[in-house]
Amino acid sequence: MRRTPACGCERTGIAKKDSGGPGYTWQVKANDRLFNHSFTKKSFLFFTKNKYADNSIKTSKYNIFNFIPLNLFEQFQRVANLYFLFIIILQTVPAISTLPWFAIMLPLLFLLIVRGFKDLIDDLARHKSDREINNRPCEILKEKSFSKEKWKDLQVGDIVQLHKDDFVPADMLLLYTSEPNSLCYLETTDIDGETNLKFKQALMVTHCELCTTEALAAFNGKIICEEPNSNMHSFTGTLEWNGEKYSLDNDCILLRGCKIRNTKYCFGLVIYAGFETKIMKNCGKVNVKKTKLDLMMNYLVGTVFVILIVCALSLAIASGFWATWFQEKHSYIPHLPSNVTSAYSAFLVFWGYTILMSNIVPLSMYITLEFIHLVHSMFIDWDVDMYFGRNNTPAKARSTSLNDLLGQVEYVFSDKTGTLTENIMTFKKCCINGNIYVSFRWNKYADTKFSFYDQSLIDTVCQNKDDTLKEFFRLLSICHTVMVEKNGDDLLYKAASPDEEALVTAARNFGYVFLSRTQDTITTNELGVERTYHILALFDFNSVRKRMSVLVKDPDGKIKLYTKGADDVILKRLHSGCKNMDITEKALEMFGEETLRTLCVACKEVDASVYEEWSTKHHQASVSLQNRSQLMEMVYDEMESNLQLLGATAIEDKLQDGVPETIQLLKNANIKVWMLTGDKQETAINIGFSCQLLSDDMNILDEKQICDILDDCWENNNLSGSGQNLLDSNIFRKHREQFGHKIALVVNGSFLAQILTPDKSKKCKWQLFQKVVELCRRKKVIPSDQEEKMKEYSFVDLASQCQAVICCRVTPKQKAMVVHLVKKYKKAITLAIGDGANDVNMIKSAHIGVGISGLEGTQAVQSSDYALAQFSYLQRLLLVHGRWSYLRIAKFLRYFFYKTSASVFCHVLYAYFNGYTALTVFDSWFIAFYSVLFTAFPALSLGLFEQDVGDRMSLQLPELYRIGQDGSLFTFRMFIWSFMKGIITSLASVFIPYGACSDTVGPGDTCDYQSFAVTTATAVMLSVTLEITFEISYWTLLSGIATIGSPAVYFFLSLVTQSFPLFKFLPTVFQFPDVIRNTLKHGYIWLVILLAVGISILPSLIISSATKIMYPNQTHGQSYGARSQSIKTIAMTTPFKRGSLHRRSSYAFSHKEGYANIITKGLHERGNSDQGTQEVAIPQE
Repeated sequence: MRRTPACGCERTGIAKKDSGGPGYTWQVKANDRLFNHSFTKKSFLFFTKNKYADNSIKTSKYNIFNFIPLNLFEQFQRVANLYFLFIIILQTVPAISTLPWFAIMLPLLFLLIVRGFKDLIDDLARHKSDREINNRPCEILKEKSFSKEKWKDLQVGDIVQLHKDDFVPADMLLLYTSEPNSLCYLETTDIDGETNLKFKQALMVTHCELCTTEALAAFNGKIICEEPNSNMHSFTGTLEWNGEKYSLDNDCILLRGCKIRNTKYCFGLVIYAGFETKIMKNCGKVNVKKTKLDLMMNYLVGTVFVILIVCALSLAIASGFWATWFQEKHSYIPHLPSNVTSAYSAFLVFWGYTILMSNIVPLSMYITLEFIHLVHSMFIDWDVDMYFGRNNTPAKARSTSLNDLLGQVEYVFSDKTGTLTENIMTFKKCCINGNIYVSFRWNKYADTKFSFYDQSLIDTVCQNKDDTLKEFFRLLSICHTVMVEKNGDDLLYKAASPDEEALVTAARNFGYVFLSRTQDTITTNELGVERTYHILALFDFNSVRKRMSVLVKDPDGKIKLYTKGADDVILKRLHSGCKNMDITEKALEMFGEETLRTLCVACKEVDASVYEEWSTKHHQASVSLQNRSQLMEMVYDEMESNLQLLGATAIEDKLQDGVPETIQLLKNANIKVWMLTGDKQETAINIGFSCQLLSDDMNILDEKQICDILDDCWENNNLSGSGQNLLDSNIFRKHREQFGHKIALVVNGSFLAQILTPDKSKKCKWQLFQKVVELCRRKKVIPSDQEEKMKEYSFVDLASQCQAVICCRVTPKQKAMVVHLVKKYKKAITLAIGDGANDVNMIKSAHIGVGISGLEGTQAVQSSDYALAQFSYLQRLLLVHGRWSYLRIAKFLRYFFYKTSASVFCHVLYAYFNGYTALTVFDSWFIAFYSVLFTAFPALSLGLFEQDVGDRMSLQLPELYRIGQDGSLFTFRMFIWSFMKGIITSLASVFIPYGACSDTVGPGDTCDYQSFAVTTATAVMLSVTLEITFEISYWTLLSGIATIGSPAVYFFLSLVTQSFPLFKFLPTVFQFPDVIRNTLKHGYIWLVILLAVGISILPSLIISSATKIMYPNQTHGQSYGARSQSIKTIAMTTPFKRGSLHRRSSYAFSHKEGYANIITKGLHERGNSDQGTQEVAIPQE
């Protein structure tokens, strides 16, 4: 049984009027599943289901019953699969079948099975992840005791007990914790990406009365609150209990995915479960992602099908006319059965040619593409340059169908915490009393992870003679709101900001150790001497003050004010006769050039009489009912003046290795990088400078300037209702001249909310925009439903013209919506990269999702298409593997369409000589083996190994990446050109042999149909083989073997299938007995073949030679010279000086205050009945 704390609270003192309102219909009653199950909602038709979801989640798509039908439905959404199914149906009709029915059915079944098996493996991984989460253990209150259950067994209304380091399984109302005043410390890394601890606090009434298991079992309170929604920063509701109503807000709600820290145990009441929790509401659906080439292939298949139908229809019409003409001219020969008309014959011929020409989109191409995608993914998995040895983590291609899209990315959306940074704040340098220390294990409290070392500073500290130095480190040890846990000599600091923790750790390692605190005291150990300071006042940080101060009375009875904050704030508050200002400012400049986060520290001694007078003013301001915050600020300003400068500190927010260089490479590759983070604006901007996303020559647009620019453009853009080319106007050019050509844009989540999810009840910041919209409406330029689209387009258009964009304080849903807007209005390929659960929605929304396999769990990786260990590996993923993959697949498709059209159009041309009767020009075995064996391996080698330049040159020349962004290697024009080259090959391969054989008879000649077929097939085979030599830029041993071996395979299999033994065994199947041997033994046949081949490859030869002569320095021209030179290993360095000319404050100021409110109210303290004084504020393990 839990001991009831003597909190002395009165329930009536905190009872408030119901703030829920009549619109709130979500009702949850504690410990009453029957009541909660009484609420139902419509499911389907007249069926209903429980209104409240259970706590199980399901991210998988398939189960044992729906896998086959659902997977087939998804696969037949591909136009090509429907096309081949249609051809198979035609082949089952004997009257029109020109090929065996299994010729296409078996390859299609093979393709469907392979793809289905791959989808099944991916879905089994999702099933495994779901099981791991749903089967996590938790303790649920049942019949007056807590029992071990699984997460999936939780239901709305259950009371759950959580312990330190447990994850919160559902959205819960905090009822009671082991901490003073029911504080609960949380780590919200998976929610908003921040690593600093947050705190929640239970209602005082539940803290006082629900501290035992019996009290919890008897609890029958009812929650009335808002319906489940995705807003993670707000909650509104009421608790009705024992005839009273208590207001509930977000400060007492624990969200699913948070981690309990520094709290021994706590109790919570489940309000939302499963997919109704806020984090799940922020998770998007799993969308089927397709590449640009996939989408274009669907369009091209439709185009090819139209070409096929036109050709088949034309040949059928010609067949009808020919049959009529033939009967009139040769009536003595019965061309058609007596019961068959010419029209019916043409109808049969139409479908016959449809089947015969179906290989114009060969099924083998799709099978080969699947294999190429798979091997490309294996290349990514095997890349040792993307292997992170420290964690034994290789790169992982979780998707095998998006590799070519990696070569066409235009926008990268990156999380900050854990993706760009390592979340490690390190004390690097300092300036004390005009002395700069740039670089300890000599005290028992030292932090083993502390890396700062300067022997001269250590010597000075140990001498303990410099008063300024003592005051400097004394300030760092007492001017903060850090919480501490102590286990022997081991101290664990928990701060509202990682910067504060770094500063307190620095003081600790130089012998000024923060030990403990109470509501009004703070205890330190200064060089082995324990000292306790009485706290008279604590002025906390906020985003306006940009500083913090603490007013203390030291053990000697002196009253002192210690202040730290942004340098531009502190320097203005110094005493006019302050020393060392110039040296300190130079030190700040030096620190700033190294992108270190700086701040100044100062202090002053306060006379007792001055303090008494000030204390009276402070009390009066604190109890004022009007303008309290303004009066308090005035009182703070009065005290924080005439300070004496002690020095400055410099902290490094450690980036991951290679982040600045990677971002610069991406910029050089014409890839725009946007940072989307849930962290504070100050932190985001600092990291932006550190990673070179922002630079000192950039003008950063704030929200007001953004509104002014957009409003000005709208007002002077002739009321362009569509918003198209809005920012190409002269007005915007004037703004560009004002701000310069390098512009960065920084906005927060509240600003984005007006664009992404506008609140009609609030007045828009874009005042002129609203006026223009109203004017447009009156002139009927735009409809009312286009207003929000105009606003979205305007913002995206402006942001896309900036060199850098940072969105801070954004929710997971807002991250996804920003990505969606860029996809919608810029029609650009997007990539999102992150490492936490708060990045999942963004990763799913982008064309390509990349998960960082870091310290924040596996949610991002499980939802991603590619998994990397470091952000810097993104450069190889995009600039090497992505660019190569796009190049290879684009060339592969061009070549495949060429070689298929080269063979198919031979049938069309041959129709003129056979009366348009849908007869084949080739041996049936040539048709069967053409795409599968004879020409498959050169095309496969092209798709697997092709390079224009090597991997190191790809990183040296990131500009080469732009060819993929333009999509210039495979366009509709190139598709038509590939078809035209195929038609040229068909013309040469058919008419040149025909011309050589016409009007020639005799026993020694080879001008019969079968000899003509072999000559034409050989010409086509050699032409398409030589054509690939113009496509391949990077020859490997396998490429050479495939290219030379393909004709060899053709001749060998032709000799086998046209042998006399097989003809005798199956004469109806093997119908060309010994034809190839008799035909190719004549020399003039080889001359005919060589002439046909020469004319076939002549266009490619002319274009290739002209390109090399006219554009010798073009991308592909550079590749040949590049590989012939010895390329040394490239050090990944940037061409710019890594630094900044601007100083940046070390502190990332939140829109909320830190822990000061908890400290000054004593809410953090533990009651101890055995001691006369209050115990220190230590959240226990």
